[in-house]
Amino acid sequence: MAIALPLDEIPVFGKNNLPDKDTDLQAGAIFLIDKPLEWSSFDVVKFLRKRIRVKKVGHAGTLDPLATGMLILCCGKATKSISMIQDLPKVYTSEVTFGKATTTYDAEGEVTEEADWGHITEEKIKQVLDDEFTGTVEQIPPMYSALKYGGKKLYELARKGEEVVRLPRQITFHKHEILEFNPPKLTLRVTCSKGTYIRSLARDLGEALGSKGYLSGLERTAIGHFLVEDSLTPHEMGDRLKEIWQN
Repeated sequence: MAIALPLDEIPVFGKNNLPDKDTDLQAGAIFLIDKPLEWSSFDVVKFLRKRIRVKKVGHAGTLDPLATGMLILCCGKATKSISMIQDLPKVYTSEVTFGKATTTYDAEGEVTEEADWGHITEEKIKQVLDDEFTGTVEQIPPMYSALKYGGKKLYELARKGEEVVRLPRQITFHKHEILEFNPPKLTLRVTCSKGTYIRSLARDLGEALGSKGYLSGLERTAIGHFLVEDSLTPHEMGDRLKEIWQN
């Protein structure tokens, strides 16, 4: 059985550091990718796999197609270390829109309910975040998620119009910071544990404030010490690698 490589022993490639022609990527490497809007996480995996010529490539934490930002890809022997990266805290910049609920808890779904948001103030948001969304809490995952129930992914059941009872899961909100409140939109930076659904946070925050809410924008800016500003988009990474292989 292969042993996971320690993260500090795996070469990391991004904006400021790239492999050369002699780099053995099969031995293990981490690529820092800035996922574009509307790309699935698997789209990024397929794109990079073709360009690094390594069959074994995986990502260390899904981003929804409507989310952007940090996606870490591991290749070769580094895929055994993916769980270590998944355990690292994540930082997100999210936009929550109050006054509406959607089927998916984000902008992709259909609006199911509308509610008044005029009573929501920045002070109330801060209070609710401190009281209900700080530290270790229980969160119910959305139906539109890749979690499995009876061997099927929840989103597959949701697309058939089915809804099942989801058990709450323990997650941790390490920190939150209101960046801007321009009613009905809130821009919020959140540092949280693995397994956290920011879509569920948007929905739950709206409910806790006596309204509704959905996630209208999301960027993952960090995973542990890996920062999105050190990453490249898939096409940028592909172009840089092509230059290296051809020289």
